[in-house]
Amino acid sequence: MDTNRPNVRGAAKFTYMLIFLIVILTCVEFSGNKTTEKNNVQAIPNVNSFKIIASSENEDLDQDLKNYANSKGVDLEIDYAGTLDIMEKLNNGEIYDAVWASNSMWVYMLDNVSTSNSKSTSINPVVFGIKKSKAEELGFIDKEIYTADIVNAIKAGNLKFSMSNPTQTNTGASAYLGLLTTLAGSPEVLREENLADENLKSELITLFSGLERSSGSEDFLEELFINGDYEAVVTYEFSIININKQLEAEGREPLYILYPVDGVSISDSPLAYINNKDEGKKEFFTELQEYILGDEGQSLLASKGRRTWYGGTNENADKTVFNPTWGIDTNKYIVPLKMPGTDIIKKALAMYQTELRKPIHTVFCLDYSGSMSGDGYRDLSNAMTYILDETKASENLLQFAEKDKISVIPFNGRVLGQWHTDNGVETQELIDNILSLAPGGSTNVYDTSIRALEILEQEDTDNYNVSVILMTDGMSNSGSYTNLVRKYNSLGKDIPIYSIMFGSAYQDELEEIAELTNAKVFDGKSDLLKAFKEVRGYN
Repeated sequence: MDTNRPNVRGAAKFTYMLIFLIVILTCVEFSGNKTTEKNNVQAIPNVNSFKIIASSENEDLDQDLKNYANSKGVDLEIDYAGTLDIMEKLNNGEIYDAVWASNSMWVYMLDNVSTSNSKSTSINPVVFGIKKSKAEELGFIDKEIYTADIVNAIKAGNLKFSMSNPTQTNTGASAYLGLLTTLAGSPEVLREENLADENLKSELITLFSGLERSSGSEDFLEELFINGDYEAVVTYEFSIININKQLEAEGREPLYILYPVDGVSISDSPLAYINNKDEGKKEFFTELQEYILGDEGQSLLASKGRRTWYGGTNENADKTVFNPTWGIDTNKYIVPLKMPGTDIIKKALAMYQTELRKPIHTVFCLDYSGSMSGDGYRDLSNAMTYILDETKASENLLQFAEKDKISVIPFNGRVLGQWHTDNGVETQELIDNILSLAPGGSTNVYDTSIRALEILEQEDTDNYNVSVILMTDGMSNSGSYTNLVRKYNSLGKDIPIYSIMFGSAYQDELEEIAELTNAKVFDGKSDLLKAFKEVRGYN
């Protein structure tokens, strides 16, 4: 697989492309292999459409790429998804012409999917961003920082952070694997004996005890941080640049970026062709890739905070984007961490999910109103059975661990009960209770949400990450949003209420709850199980 860095181009290549375009534009058209014009631009023969699946962080480039494709007479469709969702879609046989992943390690982990011509499009460090005043307090400004310095600050209770879920996102996985490698002593390659090291596990458990909020996507992590009041975040450098621009525009304190000298995880954003034996599409892919790696495409990426220079260093980088006052130094070479092999990555991610992450206490609020009868009740039962079944959920690294707590509140116009387990793998009684209750009656999401908050306000949030997952198929026709606001504001705790819409659920009502609690609404109208899988990545 080709992993050449971007912008390795010379005058000869430019001259060749110029001659090539002149020849194509002036050549005689033949019926079997002819060139047509569309809107006075050059079209690709026999290619009407092209479909890419791309990591969600690339969505800010969407219109520029579609404009380029349109200039070639091609209708470009781009589906955006999280890292693990991309893997699942491709491995399940969904048809795409190219994949634009966050990191080459995910392309290597594809099963039964043949890719070629993979090239890195930018260099994106995954780094710690800390409130500048906090970084000053910790003595992290203008000095060399090691990973151990950050871990020690977390150990001492002096620093808390937010990050994306390692089992569901690239930044989370990259950061986790990087921390795992450096805390293991930066071996040449991470091995199984490192994963079995109890001292290393203890270090990582301590590290993740400082995790305040976990997100199932990098995009929501940005929103989460901007809308909340958190000390630090682990994410892409360009994401912290986006966050800082918004913080400073609002007159708020920016983040200071740390690049540990013992190594930083790097994501190379590879664009790869999916072999489908279509020469026309392969030709378009090559031209699209060359556009992205060309001067215009690379300038576009750099303007959005991506490093597009060999080695990630550039003395002439735009300081309005790569702002030195935010701790960014584009003159200094960033030491990249070497990622382990596929088997070790899979085992390390499974170990995070079952052993290392901070325990969670999740409260599921499940709608049993009359409108859930029939398909709604069946889909809800299937989704909850999947999520609570350790074997099934582990297929997507969504399983609960023994140290987790789970509460379930069934409701219609009132709270119908309350079921609980202190062991996240002992869930059969919960499943039995869920399957034994029949739908009927009206809907009251507000009093139910208040009951969930009453459960979680008793929880020690230093030792547990807490969240509510509210599933409803209708508008609340009893209860009061005002009472929910009053209850939430009295807590003094960060307890997100995530909602899953189903049936004719009233989105505005649920968005209001999400905004109040710095959470998110998921659409389960077409696939309730998929929505439950997705929301599990956020808690």
